[in-house]
Amino acid sequence: MRLGPSPTSMRAMRPLTTFLFDLDGTLLDSIRLILDSYHHTLRVHGHAPRSDAEWLAGVGTPLRVQFRDWTHDPKTMEAMIATYRDFNLANHDTMAAAYPGVVEAVKSVYRRGIRMGIVTSKNRAGAERGLKLMGLEQEFSLIIGADDVVNPKPHPEPVLKALDQLGVSAEETVYIGDSVHDMHSGKAAGVRTAAVLWGPFKRQDLVHTEPTWWLERPEELIDLMAK
Repeated sequence: MRLGPSPTSMRAMRPLTTFLFDLDGTLLDSIRLILDSYHHTLRVHGHAPRSDAEWLAGVGTPLRVQFRDWTHDPKTMEAMIATYRDFNLANHDTMAAAYPGVVEAVKSVYRRGIRMGIVTSKNRAGAERGLKLMGLEQEFSLIIGADDVVNPKPHPEPVLKALDQLGVSAEETVYIGDSVHDMHSGKAAGVRTAAVLWGPFKRQDLVHTEPTWWLERPEELIDLMAK
């Protein structure tokens, strides 16, 4: 684990009691499934294709944000979202899986008494399915999904709502994610942030967000408890 350049890491901090996690790209390796779901949706609705890189830039934001370049009509938006979700759910359990080492690391953190929650741009039902697929339903006491907030990531509302529902302070919490949207949301909410490097994004993609910590391997989640 390497410290990031954030000034937060340079001053005395309260011990961490609470880990909040993003889901896709952080715990669940579902990026290929997500990209294929976007490509499928554009094909079905008669739109020109978009590259993986273009879709990837928006991963971590809700479907309504991703599809707003094509429509502002509510009925069309709902139809595109339904197409995406139908494809995604039909292929979810065969195309998605936990990143190597993630399940063991999360269970180890849980056994040590750390409170854990999920803060995701997925809807709640999708997040629950992902946790079930990984066998991590019992380890997380909270899910904040896209359908639980008015302002999704990178706005701080999802993280702030998690803090409120868990009854914990920002000073004792870290938000762990893979995207710039995760880092911005966590930072705006006043929590420490940890950027994972086993997901789809590299250090150069995230360095400008100045995370408190960089995590290169899931096992380093255990080391955060000593921070």
